[in-house]
Amino acid sequence: MSGYFSPFNSSHEEKAFQAVTKATGLPVVLGHELASKLNSVERATTATLNASLLSALQNFINAMAQSLEERGVTAPLMVVRGDGALINSDLAKNRPVETVHSGPAASAIGGRFLSQTDRAVVVDIGGTTTDIALLDQGQVTIREEGTTVGRYNTAVRAAHIHSLGLGGDSRIALNIEDQLVIGPERVTPISYLAHAYPAVAQDLKKLSLHRQKPFSMENLEYWYLLRKPAHTFLNSRTQDVLNLLENGPMAIPDILDKLDLFHPVQFGGNALLREEVIGRSGLTPTDLLHVTGEFAPWNVEAAQATASLTAHLYHEDLNTFIETVKDHISERISAEIISFITGKTLERAPHYIDPDDLGLWLFEENLYQKNPYLGSTINLKIPIIGIGAPAEILLPRVAELLHTELILPPYYQVANAVGAVAGSVISNQEAWVMEQTKTMRHVGYIVQAGKDRKRFSLLQEALDYAKEITGQKAMAEAREIGVVDPHVTYEQLIRVQIKTVG
Repeated sequence: MSGYFSPFNSSHEEKAFQAVTKATGLPVVLGHELASKLNSVERATTATLNASLLSALQNFINAMAQSLEERGVTAPLMVVRGDGALINSDLAKNRPVETVHSGPAASAIGGRFLSQTDRAVVVDIGGTTTDIALLDQGQVTIREEGTTVGRYNTAVRAAHIHSLGLGGDSRIALNIEDQLVIGPERVTPISYLAHAYPAVAQDLKKLSLHRQKPFSMENLEYWYLLRKPAHTFLNSRTQDVLNLLENGPMAIPDILDKLDLFHPVQFGGNALLREEVIGRSGLTPTDLLHVTGEFAPWNVEAAQATASLTAHLYHEDLNTFIETVKDHISERISAEIISFITGKTLERAPHYIDPDDLGLWLFEENLYQKNPYLGSTINLKIPIIGIGAPAEILLPRVAELLHTELILPPYYQVANAVGAVAGSVISNQEAWVMEQTKTMRHVGYIVQAGKDRKRFSLLQEALDYAKEITGQKAMAEAREIGVVDPHVTYEQLIRVQIKTVG
C-alpha cells in the first residue's frame, strides 16, 4: 500500500493497513516505511517489489538461520543492504527490496577492506556479469535518487553499480557478419560440460580432426537437460527434444537432423531455455583459460578443440584468437569504466564513429591507437581494485589502457564474502524541516520525522529538533541491531523554492 504524500502523513496508509490485515490476515507493505521520497509512483513501485520478494527472502533467511544453528554458530545473522551496510536478518525479512545490489556492494566493501584503499574503482568480474563501483572516502558511492530494478525506477537507496553482461561464462560467438560477439548471454563452459559428459569431448575431437568438412558455430554449441518439467508439453516436438536430451547433451544441428527440422523455433527451444528446462553450453572465456593453462579444472581437450574450431571460423590461428578475445574483453571493460566515471553513455560502438564526431574519435584513439600522427590519452586518477577469479588475467590490460595502477588484494577471488563480514552497520534516518504558510504568509516551521510531526516558530529550533530526533532514532536502531558504541554523524541538505506572485 502506498498513498500520496504518505511520508508527510501516514495515517491513511495505517488505517488501510489495519483494515486489510483484519480482513485477510496477510502481510501488508506500507510505502512510507520504505521510502521518504516524494514520488508516489516510485514509492508505490518500491512497495510492490518489496511485497513480491517477501516470501523468497524470508525462506532464504530462515534456511540460513537453521543451517547456522545446526552447525553451532551463535553469532547474529546479518544481511548486506544495497548500500553496503549491514542490517539484522529480522529487518531484512521485512525489507527485501533494500538488498538490491547487495552482492556488488559487498564486493566493493570487501575490496576496500582487503586493499586498505579508500578511493578506487572496484571491478568485480563474475561468471555472468562484470560489476563496476566507485569507492570514495572508504564508502561505496550511492544512488541517492534511487536505484533501478530491471526497467523499474525505485526509491531504494543503494550502491551506484554499473553492470555489463560480460563474465567468465559469457558466450563467445560469431554473428552473421563473422564479427566477434562476447555476451551478454551466459552459457555453461564447454570444458565443464565435457568434464561431466565425456562423449561431448569425443564429438568435438572428431570434428576437429575433420576440419575440412563444413561446420558452423552451431556445431560447437550443445543443449543438455537441466531438469524434467513438472508438466507435459502440448507440443509433441518439444517432448521429442526432451526425450533426445535424456540420453545426454547434443549439438543443435544434430537435434534438428534427428527431428527433421530446420530451426529450434519449430519446437520452442527459446522457451525451454528461458524456463531453464534445458541449458546451453558453448565457448566461453573460462574455456580459453583452460587452453592457456591459466585456469584448468575441467576438460582441456574439449576447450582446445572448440577454441581451435572457432578461431578457424574467425580466420585466425588459436593463439592470436585467444589474444583477440582477451583484448576485446579488456577494451570493453575499459570503455565501461570511462562511461561509468563520466556519467556518459556511448550510444554508438567505436567502429561506428562519425568522422565529424571528435569526442568519439578521441575515445576510440585512447583504446586502439590507430592514428599514426595524433594520440589521445585518458588517465584514470585512482587505482583499480580487481575482484573475482578472472581479475588477475583480464584486468592488467585494463589498467594499462587507463594508465593507472591495478590492485589485486589478498583473497581478491572471494572479496565478496569478505565484504559481507567487513561491512558496517549503518542506520539512516531523515527529517524534513518545512516552512508553514497560510494565505502566502509565513507562520512557522514543521518538522516531519517518520510518524513524528511537530511545529516550531523559529527555524533554529526546528533544525535542532530535527537533529535530536534523527540522532535518537539512529542510535536506537543501531543498538537494537547490536552495535555497542554507535557514532552519529549529521548531514543537512537545503532546498530553496522561489515563488513569484503576479
